[in-house]
Amino acid sequence: FFVVEDHILHTTQGLVNRAYIDELWEMALSKTIAALRTHSSYCSDPSLVLDLKNLIVLFADTLQGYGFPVNQLFDMLLEIQDQYSETLLKKWAGVFRNILDSDNYSPIPVSNEEVYRKIVGQFPFQDAELEKQPFPKKFPFSEFVPKVYSQIKEFIYACLKFSEDLHLSSTEVDDMIRKSTNLLLTRTLSNCLQNVIKRKNVGLTELVQIIINTTHLEKSCKFLEEFITNITNVLPETVHTTKLYGTTTFKDARHAAEEEIYTNLNQKIDQFLQLADYDWMAPEPGSRASEYLVDLIGFLRSTFAVFTHLPGKVAQTACMSACKHLSTSLLQLLLEAEVRQLTLGALHQFNLDVEECEQFARSGPVPGFQGDTLQLAFIDLRQLLDLFIQWDWSTYLADYGQPTCKYLRVNPTTALILLEKMRDTSRKNNVFAQFRKNERDKQKLIDTVAKQLRGLINSHHS
Repeated sequence: FFVVEDHILHTTQGLVNRAYIDELWEMALSKTIAALRTHSSYCSDPSLVLDLKNLIVLFADTLQGYGFPVNQLFDMLLEIQDQYSETLLKKWAGVFRNILDSDNYSPIPVSNEEVYRKIVGQFPFQDAELEKQPFPKKFPFSEFVPKVYSQIKEFIYACLKFSEDLHLSSTEVDDMIRKSTNLLLTRTLSNCLQNVIKRKNVGLTELVQIIINTTHLEKSCKFLEEFITNITNVLPETVHTTKLYGTTTFKDARHAAEEEIYTNLNQKIDQFLQLADYDWMAPEPGSRASEYLVDLIGFLRSTFAVFTHLPGKVAQTACMSACKHLSTSLLQLLLEAEVRQLTLGALHQFNLDVEECEQFARSGPVPGFQGDTLQLAFIDLRQLLDLFIQWDWSTYLADYGQPTCKYLRVNPTTALILLEKMRDTSRKNNVFAQFRKNERDKQKLIDTVAKQLRGLINSHHS
């Protein structure tokens, strides 16, 4: 219509004038833009938005050639660009979800050079050690690493498609791509990863693999930077260049997975502890550690064997966290209000279990611990049990509060709770006959110690 009007203006006299055409164009432009704004906002398919953009560009470029002002159309295209970016993000959320849901969370096995090269072609990975290994061999990461990486690149290409023919400078294009990619990483991909990590049925093996995967994806971020630079020819050193925040996305996901591992391990330990069935009135201990505890230690051993591929600190923290949780939980079992009475025989059995835990800690289930660091997780239990089994109250009371005290980790309140449980039993059986001193009544002995402990507690509080 406007091409014809322009032709009439230039080839005839008096039929139309410039003011009339300009006014008509203004009106048509405002109505066109209003209609496009309204209808494009309902569009959820990125390819449709792209088609729309291409039509608008053709329309604008053509009419600009005839001298019509089209800046408003290009301004509107920049608005539609934000919307296009949102539709892309939604689409890629689905893509990432599918990748993560269908992953087997196992290292990728490769049987020949061709497969190896294919994966290295998809994902920037270099490992001289792995190169040397004979086939079959395995990449440390699972399928989702090359797939996610490829999809991030696909997203960048999709962003680029919109910026074509918009008469933007390379810096503007670069900025637009980087901002959209940052949203993809920090919002879309981050949410997808967090959802997988927080899933109810996620296992320790999967969490370990997620940590390994995100570590490799984090390392690949610099290659994504290069990829964008190669497309836009804007060097990353340029003043206004937006940095990619991919590393934070993968770090956050990794930390979330680590936390989940610690929680998951503690829950597993709790499940084993529910099977604990101590006979607190046993006159004699058994000959070996309780079955539930032997099973629990077996589980921990096999679990930490899987942790060999994890970054050192994670494996160590998980191991220390598990041992501390186990130690605290065992102490809770001993101090439970429901356990009203306790024999020395039961305490000896309990001691066998703690020795089993200490043996596990000594065996170095995870490399990298200095000396007996891991054993220290059980130090509170060890000192408490030694105090009772050796009935070493004179030392405890004499040295209490000294930094060199043999029973430094024994809280008098804890000791008193345990002693009270033993007092009840001593009325009923003869376990404490051996502690009779100068014919003093065994009950009196416990009462005296209890009294002194109360004194310590009170003086501490005051």
